[in-house]
Amino acid sequence: MSNHFRHIVEEGEVEPEVQEEQQAEKSELPRNFLTQFFTEGMLSKQAATDMLPFIIYMAFLGMIYIGNRHFAENNIRDIDKLNKEVKELSWDFKSIKSDLMLKSTQTEVGRMVDTLGLKEPVAPPIKIVITSNEY
Repeated sequence: MSNHFRHIVEEGEVEPEVQEEQQAEKSELPRNFLTQFFTEGMLSKQAATDMLPFIIYMAFLGMIYIGNRHFAENNIRDIDKLNKEVKELSWDFKSIKSDLMLKSTQTEVGRMVDTLGLKEPVAPPIKIVITSNEY
């Protein structure tokens, strides 16, 4: 922008020639490679319109691909979380099982029975024999 244009804008007066030039510049597209390619080249408005269903189809496939990827990553995270939980539960099972094995030994059972006031028998058990006449 030159100072002359600024001066005109500040005063509020816009010459008709300048106004026409501004409208012409706005209506004309710049002449660069992309605008020429899309207007005059292989890809025109008609060709772009004809390709629109294919582009929509490709966008749909892309969205499905991205969604599938997210779904797979979430499944992998869930599987890893469940594997960690299974390992922790396995460790808990092993520790509880070893505690049970320790508490079910004869000496531990004897100690627990002593707290209840029961005594461990010293004499061996006696076999009771019933004859058919006594019954």
